[in-house]
Amino acid sequence: MSYVEVPGAKVPIRMWTDPASVEGAALQQLQNVATLPWIKGLAVMPDVHYGKGATVGSVIAMRDAVCPAAVGVDIGCGMSAVRTSLTANDLPGDLSRLRSKIEQAIPVGRGMHDDPVDPGRLHGFATAGWDDFWARFGGVAEAVQFRQDRATKQMGTLGSGNHFVEVCTDTDGSVWLMLHSGSRNIGKELAEHHIGVAQKLPHNQGLVDRDLAVFVADTPQMAAYRNDLFWAQEYAKYNRTIMMALLKDVVRKEFKKAKVTFEPEISCHHNYVAEERYDGMDLLVTRKGAIRAGSGDYGIIPGSMGTGSYIVKGLGNEKSFNSASHGAGRRMSRNAAKRRFSTKDLEEQTRGVECRKDSGVVDEIPGAYKPIEQVIDQQRDLVQVVAKLKQVVCVKG
Repeated sequence: MSYVEVPGAKVPIRMWTDPASVEGAALQQLQNVATLPWIKGLAVMPDVHYGKGATVGSVIAMRDAVCPAAVGVDIGCGMSAVRTSLTANDLPGDLSRLRSKIEQAIPVGRGMHDDPVDPGRLHGFATAGWDDFWARFGGVAEAVQFRQDRATKQMGTLGSGNHFVEVCTDTDGSVWLMLHSGSRNIGKELAEHHIGVAQKLPHNQGLVDRDLAVFVADTPQMAAYRNDLFWAQEYAKYNRTIMMALLKDVVRKEFKKAKVTFEPEISCHHNYVAEERYDGMDLLVTRKGAIRAGSGDYGIIPGSMGTGSYIVKGLGNEKSFNSASHGAGRRMSRNAAKRRFSTKDLEEQTRGVECRKDSGVVDEIPGAYKPIEQVIDQQRDLVQVVAKLKQVVCVKG
């Protein structure tokens, strides 16, 4: 489908989904965002659903302003994927050992490494810029400085919620490695600190929703937020890069005879801010649950833990600010999913996938998400499908 335009207070709201299918609370959030004085455009992806302040699955283009709650607390969250030289025929019938080895190598949930990962020991990890990145930690908000030890030990860890590590096969039988994570606790604490600062600023006192508080250009608060935002986005990217290196090491050891090789990684943020130019204006584009899909940009759009995912290539549609969805998107809240589904439902919906099937991940059941095929179909003018993947191993926190 192409987009549907819904009137908004200051800009039209372009929606790549049927507005009637969007929950009322999410529609209200979109209308709220469209009232912001700095807004220059709002694009809504087919995976849209209710979030904090702004919906997940929205692209907010503003001039000289950025809303920290619209970026979200998992700054820089995103995806990485790589195709391997393995095929489905190389995989053993019982994948429980492979899953166990991945869980041993990559801490999940609130876990962290006993000692910080030394990237110099990782196969193929480019260490240029690593020392400079950590040297810049001294320049982020004073409020999080005491977290440096934790931040170093959480580098290369998964987290919980909808974060995952997967082994997948595509329709040609190639084996892929894929993972989803962000800036861990340090990103969350930085975000919460700056959201609190923004909400106290005088220019934000008359907003329809205090969670839409913004920083504006040429102020010390904006400069401080942008410094910390871009550092956290870099942390998230390094986090995924290190996890992927750890995952590759597991695969090399488990499939020694195959002498596994790996194609270049595909990696994309989906909770972040970028400086981009549209209609002759320099804008700050916030993608909250959306990926960049400029012409030729590779991206990853995952489904849920039992359905599969897509590798895509962007078509460069400026009406969406060169964006596409970040996943299938939830169709019910975590609490609603826990009330509706049982562990038996989870077992049925993840049949054939080596993964957790206990009550702790029922809120991540495929039935709690929108159908990924439908979400892909609704954005055929934003991306083209390069590969369709189906997970055979899924590690969650």
